[in-house]
Amino acid sequence: MQAEAVQVLQRLLRFNTVNPPGAERPAQEYLAGLLREAGLEVDLVGPDPERPNLVARLRGRAPGPVLGLLSHVDTVGADPAGWRHDPWSGALDDGHVWGRGAIDMKSQTAAEVVAAATLARSGWRPAAGDLLVISVMDEEVDGTGALWLCERAPELVRCDYLLNEGDGGRVLVGDERFYGVSLGEKGVFRFTLHTEGTASHASLPGIADNALLKLAPLLERMGARKPGWDVTPGPAALFSRLGLPLDGGGPEASLAALAARAPGLAPLVEPMLHVTLAPTRAAAGGDYNVIPAAARIDVDCRVPPGMSEAQVLARVREVLGDDGYRLEFTEIFPGTSSVPESPLMDALDAWVGATDPGARCLPGISPGFSDSTTFRAAFPDLVAYGFFPHRHMPVEQVAALVHGRDERIDVRDLALATDCYASVARAMLG
Repeated sequence: MQAEAVQVLQRLLRFNTVNPPGAERPAQEYLAGLLREAGLEVDLVGPDPERPNLVARLRGRAPGPVLGLLSHVDTVGADPAGWRHDPWSGALDDGHVWGRGAIDMKSQTAAEVVAAATLARSGWRPAAGDLLVISVMDEEVDGTGALWLCERAPELVRCDYLLNEGDGGRVLVGDERFYGVSLGEKGVFRFTLHTEGTASHASLPGIADNALLKLAPLLERMGARKPGWDVTPGPAALFSRLGLPLDGGGPEASLAALAARAPGLAPLVEPMLHVTLAPTRAAAGGDYNVIPAAARIDVDCRVPPGMSEAQVLARVREVLGDDGYRLEFTEIFPGTSSVPESPLMDALDAWVGATDPGARCLPGISPGFSDSTTFRAAFPDLVAYGFFPHRHMPVEQVAALVHGRDERIDVRDLALATDCYASVARAMLG
């Protein structure tokens, strides 16, 4: 399967699907051909004929649960300058496949497609239930591919279990090995802080009320303070599996103990436990010689799954106080999460233990967005996890390459993921 997965990934990377404009159709048609030839039923559907979603189904011999393998084929842009290989070359070099999307996330698309096709060609069919392969368009910009499927064609993609992007890296905690499983994603509650004053000529600042200066204390507070703890089941399960339950002394004590055992992991876990505020843009005025009467800060705010607007606002005011600004939410997309205990987690645990004896899964939540959020919202009983296992490329390296220069994937990790999806399908569906 490794050789085929490498070949499929190389071909996918040669389709330029930078979004916008996306232009995913040639890549989706290529995948559709592979899956149809293997024996799966394939639909290409969506809001735009040139940007279809792909849904492929391998029907089982009897009714049962449906397992979905989800990915997206659009990518962010890339400037070829400074890359070791052209971003759309799909080059195989130094044991890696290179190109934009090699990690995010055409590698997972290739692994899922090859796993399903290999099973189908072998004559395997689920004893009970169906296997779905879902490759969507437009995840990187607006998420309209998944939204369209879940709203306009829900019966085509309805599933009980789902594997998508989000985690899978191997981490060391003391002398123990774990593979991260993302149970959910933090929500996005972006907002703008507005301050107001009185304009005047810049040569007479004493008679003005400079709105720009009023941003300074707000920025200072966001740099110096953090909102209170909001611990959800995912991070609670993480600490429990590490033997650091939160009831032993609260998040502070558990984080300190984790930092002592795994200094590189603790900073990645800490944002799971509370609202985060990241000011990213500031603007005021227009002319050098005019004191601005209005100023603004744009803040990227990420919140634990399940929090409401009122709860988020209360946490923001813990940091900023109640006065001296006007807050306007500009984008609200609540986070979602799945339960930490399920047959799918059992199957992942079993595969991890068989592949890397002694290793275990480590649940958590992702600070970023994925289409799993859309699927959970559409199908409330769905168990959706983010899992693309990789142990040959360090977690820190993978994180740095996502959307970065010289994006690439180790072919051994590509093979590992392909084996995982085939094995979990067998375990879940019989």
